[in-house]
Amino acid sequence: MKSPRQTGFTLIELIITVAIVALLATVAMPLTKVTVQRNKEQELHHALRQIRDGIDAYKKAVDEGHITKSATDTGYPKTLDSLVEGVEDAKSPTKDKIYFLRRIPRDPFASDPHTSAAATWGKRSYSSSADDPQAGEDVYDIYSSAPGTALNGSAYRDW
Repeated sequence: MKSPRQTGFTLIELIITVAIVALLATVAMPLTKVTVQRNKEQELHHALRQIRDGIDAYKKAVDEGHITKSATDTGYPKTLDSLVEGVEDAKSPTKDKIYFLRRIPRDPFASDPHTSAAATWGKRSYSSSADDPQAGEDVYDIYSSAPGTALNGSAYRDW
């Protein structure tokens, strides 16, 4: 028969158990932060590719004559919203619209949730240099306006 003193855990056993759990938690926290950052970086890569593909498709449609342009236009969209709103097809007898994106993805690193998706991106016009991208009359390229660096050491702005 067991005496009442032999049931349960001792104080030392409980302290050791709590210490082990605390040690495991301190190891897991940095891993979850890295995992969250890696997921956001993957979203950023996907969003950049999606929008850039839409811009390229717009330019191709202009070059093929589906979208009319003036002599001074570069052939790139005036705004990101025009990729979603659609543009009238000049070659279509029924004047159907051509759509290049279903929606504009948000920059996953954008901090203000009330900002429109198009406003979360930095825009570079055709006349702007790659070293110092500036917005202008058209959208030649986009970049993340998020500060900071990625896990690989490159700046998000340079992607």
